[in-house]
Amino acid sequence: MPESTMPTVSVVVPNYNHARFLRKRVDTILAQTFQDFELILLDDCSTDESRSILREYASDPRVRTEFNEVNSGSTFKQWNKGVRLAQGKYVWLAESDDYADPRFLERLVALLDADPKVMIAYCRSWRVSDAGRLDEFVYPLVDAADLPRWSADFCSDGTEECRRHFVIANLVRNASSAVFRKAGYDQVGGADESLRLCGDWKLWAGMALCGRMVYTSEPLNYYRLHQGSVWGHSRDGALETAEVLRVVRWVMEQVTPIDAARERSCQRLSQGWVMALMSSHVSLERKKSILRDVRAIDSHPMRRVLRPALTNVRMKIRRQWHDLYSLATRAHERPRIVP
Repeated sequence: MPESTMPTVSVVVPNYNHARFLRKRVDTILAQTFQDFELILLDDCSTDESRSILREYASDPRVRTEFNEVNSGSTFKQWNKGVRLAQGKYVWLAESDDYADPRFLERLVALLDADPKVMIAYCRSWRVSDAGRLDEFVYPLVDAADLPRWSADFCSDGTEECRRHFVIANLVRNASSAVFRKAGYDQVGGADESLRLCGDWKLWAGMALCGRMVYTSEPLNYYRLHQGSVWGHSRDGALETAEVLRVVRWVMEQVTPIDAARERSCQRLSQGWVMALMSSHVSLERKKSILRDVRAIDSHPMRRVLRPALTNVRMKIRRQWHDLYSLATRAHERPRIVP
């Protein structure tokens, strides 16, 4: 495609088994007030009606379809595939179960155009229930005292965002809420495919280090959190703990966190790693990996052990008591056999 006809934005929709959400997802992209985009529809070997639905859009000149022959097993492999195919200056990873306000692209592209140093533009999101109800706004998992910041527009230095916030939490909780520079994505090497749950956190932090971030408090994105999502499917708390530790360690190796952020991060992380180390269901290799990252992050890990350990012990005692009580109740209710 000649440079003069290159789209400004490449919209990538990575899909796996989200047939029930796809039409709303794609229709709200095609209905954007900003129309200078290409739409790349990916499918990772869905077993539902997804492919037939996606094919309905193939005749639109803005649309390209790319279907995997073998399931990749990775959200972040799909992201990287989509961005490799992208021809636009900006990229929107529009998750297949979310949807958008018609002005989403118009608003965020304008923010990127206004400052060439901005790597990521993102907006406030509505959380949508499985039944389609708007529940609440989605905020980063930062301290309550910091949340008012995300009630107003701001532009910030990405390195400072890492020093103050990315060492604690992922600021861009939903990929669908962000539009970013393809050059920035390429500069950091794309998403880390060795991560299953936290590859987005590391990606946004890495891109932030390349420039600035800009945020608009307009709720232009609608984010579904349901049992079919990656986080909805995940029940491996030790995997989540291990990945969070890896990402936080990586961020701390790139920047020097402010003291308050380091302390808050270490406190928060201790809730997960102490329980993982005490669990009989976590492999020895994973425990060793967790412990290596803890030592690299926290110079005084042992002082954080007591509270999570006591919480874990109380939970175990409560479960055992509940099990014993249930057994005793069933034994009492069992009908007697009269000779």
